[in-house]
Amino acid sequence: MTACDACLRRTALIAQLAPHVERGRRDRRKLSEMLSLPDERLIDALAGDRRGAIVRAHATFDPGGARERLVEASMRAVCRHDASYPPRMLEADDAPAVLHVAGDVARLAILTDRDVPAVAVVGARRAGADGLSVARALGRGLAAAGVTVISGMALGIDAAAHAGALEVGGPTITVLAGGADVAYPASKRSLHRELVRSQAAISEMPPGFKPYRWCFPARNRTIAGLASMTIVVEAAERSGSLITADLAQELGRAVGAVPGPVTASRCAGTNALLRDGAFVIRDAQDALDEALGIGVATALTGRRPEDLGAALRSLLQRVEDGRDTVSSLAATPSEAQHALAGLAELELLGFVRRGPGGHYVRLL
Repeated sequence: MTACDACLRRTALIAQLAPHVERGRRDRRKLSEMLSLPDERLIDALAGDRRGAIVRAHATFDPGGARERLVEASMRAVCRHDASYPPRMLEADDAPAVLHVAGDVARLAILTDRDVPAVAVVGARRAGADGLSVARALGRGLAAAGVTVISGMALGIDAAAHAGALEVGGPTITVLAGGADVAYPASKRSLHRELVRSQAAISEMPPGFKPYRWCFPARNRTIAGLASMTIVVEAAERSGSLITADLAQELGRAVGAVPGPVTASRCAGTNALLRDGAFVIRDAQDALDEALGIGVATALTGRRPEDLGAALRSLLQRVEDGRDTVSSLAATPSEAQHALAGLAELELLGFVRRGPGGHYVRLL
């Protein structure tokens, strides 16, 4: 993976103009319009009384120094002129000039094949217990089927989706608003460390960059651009996750939403998406059916009940016979722990789905 001099220079310019972009947004200039301007017009539009200094810095930019900083940060970079740049990203006029990668660059390289599905799972930071459980299960189920899970490592739904993918060692990419080498939020350092160690964190901004407010909706366009489908798990009426969904729709990508209680304000945005035609997503199987086609994930994995161990086969049969809750499957706390572990494994393998009220339904 390589980034050309011109694209590295563009990245440095965006970083230098970052505070001016923030002021431009306050002046109601559309972010995507600003980020799609050529270098000279962007400087003219935003630099103001610092125009001379910014022009000089842009003219004397040292691409070798930028590459050295990448090496020092143990990062790689790919620009939009390189064959390694994900082609889905190029469908947007304001696609980032460079994607900086911390971690396994192969995770990003997989997405150079336009036919390889990737699903964004996003949602509220202050999510409910059900939403967090659904997000984790979506991350787990999608990644177990080999589908790359994309999110933003934010508190709540985003972090839960990444955690679910990590549970099965499946592919997941986090897209950060600041430098890909910096955990944001700081409370997610351990998650960031694990993602960089075994998966990948990416950003359009250079190493060490600290984000401005505009960087978060800009990050959302990268999440939507990388994904073939975006799923919103929980979102209030004015949630940032809805920006990701809107961007995905503008790109002609599929958008799904997890239904929530009509009286819950944290689900008002997702329920509105469903009203407006988003796909209903109840679990990982729904997501896989939309991303891959109905039944494709099952056909690819070749999972059959007879391949299960005796204990899991027995548990699956009891669920089919109507003992579909933990309380009906267990008489003691110890039995309940074993039942929960078995049901989690069956759900991960796609044999059951957890429904409302903790009732499990057999799928295969």
